Amino acid sequence: MTIYRSHIADFPTPDESLFTFLFEGKVDRGIPGATPAFIDAPTGRTITRSELKAACLSLGWGLTNIFAKKLGGVELTRGDTVMIFSPNSFAWPFALFGSIAAGFKTTLANSSYTPAELGRQWNDSGAKVVFTHPAFVPTVVAMLGARGFSNAETRKKIIVMGAGDRETTAKGFIHMDDLLGKGSLSAAERFDGPLSNETVFLWYSSGTTGKPKGVESTHKNIVSVCLMIRPAYPTMQIGKDVMLGFLPFYHSFVTLLSFTLMVGCPFVIMHQFEPEAFCRNVEQYKATMTLVAPPVCLAILHHPATNKYDLKTLRFLVSGAAPLKPSLATAVHNKLKSVGANTAIMQGYGVTEMTSVCHMMPYDQFLSKAGSVGVLIPNLEARLVGIDGVDVKPGEPGELWLRGPTVMKGYLNNPAATKEAITTNGWLKTGDVFTRDADGFYHVVDRIKEIIKYKGFQVSPAEMEALLLQHPKIADAAVVGLYSEEEATELPRAYVVPKVKQRPGPESAAFSKEIQGWIRERVAKHKFLRGGVVIIDQIPKSAAGKILRIQLRDLAKAESVRKPRL
Repeated sequence: MTIYRSHIADFPTPDESLFTFLFEGKVDRGIPGATPAFIDAPTGRTITRSELKAACLSLGWGLTNIFAKKLGGVELTRGDTVMIFSPNSFAWPFALFGSIAAGFKTTLANSSYTPAELGRQWNDSGAKVVFTHPAFVPTVVAMLGARGFSNAETRKKIIVMGAGDRETTAKGFIHMDDLLGKGSLSAAERFDGPLSNETVFLWYSSGTTGKPKGVESTHKNIVSVCLMIRPAYPTMQIGKDVMLGFLPFYHSFVTLLSFTLMVGCPFVIMHQFEPEAFCRNVEQYKATMTLVAPPVCLAILHHPATNKYDLKTLRFLVSGAAPLKPSLATAVHNKLKSVGANTAIMQGYGVTEMTSVCHMMPYDQFLSKAGSVGVLIPNLEARLVGIDGVDVKPGEPGELWLRGPTVMKGYLNNPAATKEAITTNGWLKTGDVFTRDADGFYHVVDRIKEIIKYKGFQVSPAEMEALLLQHPKIADAAVVGLYSEEEATELPRAYVVPKVKQRPGPESAAFSKEIQGWIRERVAKHKFLRGGVVIIDQIPKSAAGKILRIQLRDLAKAESVRKPRL
């Protein structure tokens, strides 16, 4: 067995509650309470660390003392699960850390989910309450109604985030503002010592195969990852560095909210990525760092806004969610350099089951090691394992296995999947194939797992196939990812076997278009079949009936890349 470690020395991480760690522990000492914590990009509204802590303790008190007793909501007690279903907003940190202060688990739902998709997570997570954006209230109402809850019962389970419009979609519902300013917890609920292994975040990932599963990340996991990625980031200083964030908070990217609180740097919240707004916000807030995905790099490279605003403060971009080609990284660096920004384009690697980040590119080697995801962060061990279960020789490709304090607790309600993902001695199988060079830099070379990555969003082939098989005209189906150079991302493509043979030409084209439209009505936007629907006589399968996706991927590569259908 060959075990690799980081070039950065390991160090102990505390068995401490996340809220305590961020607001009351050793990390918090020395960071002035007046330091800005979060800034709303569109409005400039700012909340300081001390104001945020007070607001979260107030919300925690409201959730446990007046939500049910005075406002008619459901009863909530320590250890219950609450859901957050909202796009990025200034209200997000309040809902997240206020729930944690009250001792709750938080399950984070994709803000583009349909009622049916949201309902599956509601059922599996055991959530009792949903924090949601005012515009999303109808979706939550439809989801709860489909589960047999009456209108009165539904209203007990919804908390509307932000100011909202109480006279339209959110009329008659409990608002987050109703829970604030009525009292305060004397202290947050604590999960110290062995209790730090209690779940705090429950996000959903397809893992290496199959449908989305609830990934249980603990207080210990989140505290550990914040401390472990600190040495891998460029030196950040209070009063100097500013994080600009637009990647969705329901993703494991939400750990960055905790990380920036830990280091004392403001986090500027963008509701979503838009090139003009991104460049304007870099200039306005003097942002020094941000996390991106490869399609965002393309936008920065080609959009005219890059030449319009002052981007000189932007010190580094960290790209994740999908592989970033060296040519694109270099092109973005050169583009930003041409407008006066000496910006490092650093690639990283992480998986939800490892509480996000596992590898980071050192700041001073992003050009010499372009194409690599960097080095292993401290406190983790890594192995590269061949298909025979034996560690490969140095320089050879093998599946990345990881072990350390950020390995998830497990998949909620799914011991079989947990056992398949984590070995008896604690190694998490990532499903990604890597090589490691003599300098300790890792390169992603292949993927064992089936999951498709569309602009950083996960698309589960199994989930899409199960849905396609519900169509009355489809006998069999398989879904794979088709890489588009133009979009720098994978596009979900379906191969389907119709129950009635379709004649080539207009008839088959109309059938494919019908299937695409049918899917669009039932799934979140990132799951649209932008790679097309291709009619095939038979889905290739093994003798055991397993879909041979590699054959379909080879077929997709051999075909011309279709222009994405939005």
